[in-house]
Amino acid sequence: MLLYNVTYGIDKSIEHEWVLWMKEQYIPAVLKSTLFGEAKIFKVLHDEEASISYSVQFFAETIEHVLRFMEHIEPELNQELNRRYKDRHVAFRTLLESV
Repeated sequence: MLLYNVTYGIDKSIEHEWVLWMKEQYIPAVLKSTLFGEAKIFKVLHDEEASISYSVQFFAETIEHVLRFMEHIEPELNQELNRRYKDRHVAFRTLLESV
């Protein structure tokens, strides 16, 4: 089992809109690809008032599924994400393997 985690830092001004879009558009589109079996979204808790972060997690059975997603599906989804929220978000990705 693999966990493909994307942590987003977002502007406070777009938080509610961004969360709704992720839940209603982005995550369903990822799951529709059938490359991931499950997805979860978590708000990162920390003391900084100005900073808001979310962890979006996708669970895959094989590395091939993750790589196929990264190569063929994620670029188009990220184009839309960047079009909607340009200069109001940052993201970093982590791939983890269950042991």
